Amino acid sequence: MRFRHNSMGLLLSELGGKLLGEQHAPAGTKRISNLLRSKTWEHTLIETFLLEKAQQRAQQLQDQQQTCIILWDESVLEKPESLKAQGLCAVRSSKAKRLKRLKPGFFNPPGGRPVHVPGFEWMGLLLAGLKTHPMIAFFRWYTTRGEYAQDRFSLQSALLMQSITAFGRQLWHVFDRGYAGKRWLGELLTQRVGFVLRWPKRYQLVDEKGRRAAWQIARGRATQVRRRVWDAHQQQWRQGSALALAVTHADYPDQALWLVVSRLGKGREPWYLLTNQACDQADVVWSVVLAYARRWQIEACWRFSKSELALQSPRLWFWENRLKLMMMVALVYAFLLSLLVIDQHAYRLALLRSWCHRTGKRCQSALTPLYRLRAALAALLTTYQTITQTSG
Repeated sequence: MRFRHNSMGLLLSELGGKLLGEQHAPAGTKRISNLLRSKTWEHTLIETFLLEKAQQRAQQLQDQQQTCIILWDESVLEKPESLKAQGLCAVRSSKAKRLKRLKPGFFNPPGGRPVHVPGFEWMGLLLAGLKTHPMIAFFRWYTTRGEYAQDRFSLQSALLMQSITAFGRQLWHVFDRGYAGKRWLGELLTQRVGFVLRWPKRYQLVDEKGRRAAWQIARGRATQVRRRVWDAHQQQWRQGSALALAVTHADYPDQALWLVVSRLGKGREPWYLLTNQACDQADVVWSVVLAYARRWQIEACWRFSKSELALQSPRLWFWENRLKLMMMVALVYAFLLSLLVIDQHAYRLALLRSWCHRTGKRCQSALTPLYRLRAALAALLTTYQTITQTSG
């Protein structure tokens, strides 16, 4: 919580200094190492705790008659300089892709195939409502090589079954285009869960005119729903529209599906959302659009975890020890999310006003609640922390 450095934030030697003070940093490092190596607990202990909290939140949302959704996404942890740690596998580097992107005024960027570096795969599921902050439901790190190798589709199927066991089949599962395909669609239909899946515009579906690409099915169709939506990025209201079309998939002709097309204004690519929810009413159509819009919360989760919580910085040899440390970081992230509830509004304002006050219109209007909360808590702990333990 206190040490913010995305390349050294989770080094045991740095954490040891924060635990017992810099004079006794080696002793603090030893204590943390003993905790991670201990055989009396496993990382699944934290996983169970987070899942129980998510179940309680899901029950509250259902009691309030609110739509409850599960946000799915995947990321990677990059360790480009590591070669010997357990569990390393080849992952596509998002940082290299970002650096290779063409920028105005700077020409001849390196081209070629995607860059792969050593690292770990990361799959996450967040629980959220249409208007409430998210909560961690499942975090899974896995590798595709070595002793701890796992298959991606098998892990996805296992998480789907665990989410059904924990939350039932009333929730909506929201997916990005990376999950589009007949294999995963068939799994969702087999398990009879509600879903909202962003469908690539060139992937084909079947309507009354036969098998066509999604963009061809929606071309020329009149809008059915119009609503004003708040663009948080541009800080302005925009006119949004949507329509729903009955379709099927060629491999599952007996399953009724709906293609919801969301048009967000000139210059923006439409969203093609495939769902099994009956979209014969305007409110349901717009709920599907809002459910997918909430998916960006998990994108913010990846960014915050890698930058503020330094989740790519641990240098641990053993796979199990690494999982323990990363689940401890997930627990910190869950604590920060818990401060966003409405009941904590007064406490949150007082904390930000006293310990992370920002002047200037830009800083006060920027949407960075978790970043400022973490900075405020770090300043508070640094000021009032009293190290009462000795190094012995």
